[in-house]
Amino acid sequence: MFDRLLFPTDGSDGADAVLDHVIDIAAAHDATLHLLHVAPPEPERRPNLRDEGDGAAGERRRTDGERFVSDAAARASQSDAAVVTSIERGEPYRVITEYAAEQDVDLVVMPTHGRTGLSRLLLGSTTERVVRRSDVPVLTVRPDAATDLAYPYADVLTPTDGSACATAAVAFGSELAAATDAALHAVSVVNVAAFGADIRGPLLIDELEERASDAVEQAGDVAAAAGVETVRESVGRDVSIHHGILAYIDEHDVDLVVMGTHGHTGFDRYMLGSVAEKLVRTSPVPVVTVREPRDE
Repeated sequence: MFDRLLFPTDGSDGADAVLDHVIDIAAAHDATLHLLHVAPPEPERRPNLRDEGDGAAGERRRTDGERFVSDAAARASQSDAAVVTSIERGEPYRVITEYAAEQDVDLVVMPTHGRTGLSRLLLGSTTERVVRRSDVPVLTVRPDAATDLAYPYADVLTPTDGSACATAAVAFGSELAAATDAALHAVSVVNVAAFGADIRGPLLIDELEERASDAVEQAGDVAAAAGVETVRESVGRDVSIHHGILAYIDEHDVDLVVMGTHGHTGFDRYMLGSVAEKLVRTSPVPVVTVREPRDE
């Protein structure tokens, strides 16, 4: 399933908390773990200003980066995982996404930023940009929950609306569930509050439920074809898709959510649009975001 994992680290407490879970994933799949530190870009140098301080600061940042990846590699080596370390310079999200593509990485793992209160709802700017721009699937993990995580996951949830991006996520989730003997939950949530006082609401909701049932059935077929032994299909109504997914996670002890990062427009905007990004911010369990394949 995974041959190469990428874990960018900045030496923060959040990254440190997530590292052991990343190592567990790499060890379970006998995957090579790429540990990457991205130093900020070199400041623009002005001829009339002394730059000795900038040079010393840049050297300190590089030394810190080498220490971050070296310490992480030492922890990974205890599980016999193959490790590649790299120090790069540039805009972090851009370097991370380019590195993932160039090294043919199968999964990027990123910690979310916040831990409690309002901060829990906020992503670090780098993580958010990587989630939005990466062509490689991105696993986001809450640092405050990382120590309680076990791998492999037992229950994988793939919300779907039948769109191309959701189908890509279902395929990824099915492959992971089959590889790790996990149960796959194919779920579609109909947003009953989307139509407000529109008199056509009941008819539109009925139509959405029909589409949702078709999407869930299609997801079940994909999972079965991938070799998933346990598939659970569900269609539900809620005041929002995001709320419905969170409720399902809680009620069914889900361990991982796999979602597409782009939804349809027009009629389908009532289903999976910005839900993926909102879920990454608020989910109590790890979330994998999968981009719809680009047209060649």
